[in-house]
Amino acid sequence: MSRSLTAAQRRVVDTADPVTGRLKGTQAQLTALVERGLAFRHPRPPHDHFLTPAGHRLREEEPSPPPTARAEPAEDQGVFAARVGGEEEPPASGPARTREVHSAWQGLLELRRMTNPDGAVDRPCGWERTHLVRAAALALEAAGHPPAGPEGAGYRVRATPQPDAVAVYETDTVALRACAATLERAGWQTGEHTEPRTRARYLLASPRRA
Repeated sequence: MSRSLTAAQRRVVDTADPVTGRLKGTQAQLTALVERGLAFRHPRPPHDHFLTPAGHRLREEEPSPPPTARAEPAEDQGVFAARVGGEEEPPASGPARTREVHSAWQGLLELRRMTNPDGAVDRPCGWERTHLVRAAALALEAAGHPPAGPEGAGYRVRATPQPDAVAVYETDTVALRACAATLERAGWQTGEHTEPRTRARYLLASPRRA
């Protein structure tokens, strides 16, 4: 399928938003991807185009950066990334960031509808199960929870040794339990635990399967 794409169409696929699969390109390029089953047009305004599961597989399995290209930070490329908390140089907050997060969350719900066998949007999809930290962080940021800066309060989402779970830290107990409620509404299972050495409370969260 990838051989039938022009170089310009392939670039549109390769530069899709890594979280939502949202595409940017000319109308002709987007229409061509829809015709090939690699993209779909969202039925609600602003009618953005997103990668289908086939498009996501093409993007992840056959990346095509130039061999000598220098890897740029995601922010420099204009690629959306959910706040996991504790970033040294977090993106600027404000209305533009709020719109980006909302759009990313809506795109993820659409990805759930497209890829879950029963079309359910109330539980995580395959992409979320392979990108646990980013998926949990997006659910929290989209619900309005403040991520932590380099120092101070706010949530922090971190990977764990368990392949299907993330840890969510928040110094404030009430805020931690609010994070648990948000994740549960987003289709995650959560449990509150205490670290043996530091006695810090944290959540262990994993995507619900049914």
